[in-house]
Order: sequence, then structure tokens, then C-alpha cells
Amino acid sequence: MHDAKTQLSRLVDRAAGGETIVIARSGRPVARLTALESTPVRSRIGGLAGHASIPDDFDRMGAEEIEEMFGLRR
Repeated sequence: MHDAKTQLSRLVDRAAGGETIVIARSGRPVARLTALESTPVRSRIGGLAGHASIPDDFDRMGAEEIEEMFGLRR
């Protein structure tokens, strides 16, 4: 147990590399140090599908006002 305390960082690195570390107290195994399985990251693309809609004229919305602001329309 004492060795595990003083070498914890190194033992964690070894476990992260795939090795299983057994920690013993007085010669008896009491704990196992292993790497955690990584959880897949969920894609956020399309996360709002069905919750919002884009009008067909989206690219023309406000065109007249914008043209007026830039002096393109009087």
C-alpha cells in the first residue's frame, strides 16, 4: 500500500496504458487499478432537429431594409 501511495502517478499512467494494477495490503490484494472505458461523445449536429424551422425565404429576409441601410435602395 505504501508503494502505491508513493508511486500513484506512475501506476495511473500504467493503468491508462492498459495494464491492470493490483494493490495489496500486508500481502493480500485489496484493490485493482484499471483504465476507465471511454464513453463515446454524442454528436451535437442535428441536436435541434424538429425543434426549429427555417423559412424558405431565409436568404432574402430583410433584404429591402439592408439595401436601404447601405444606400442601395431609396
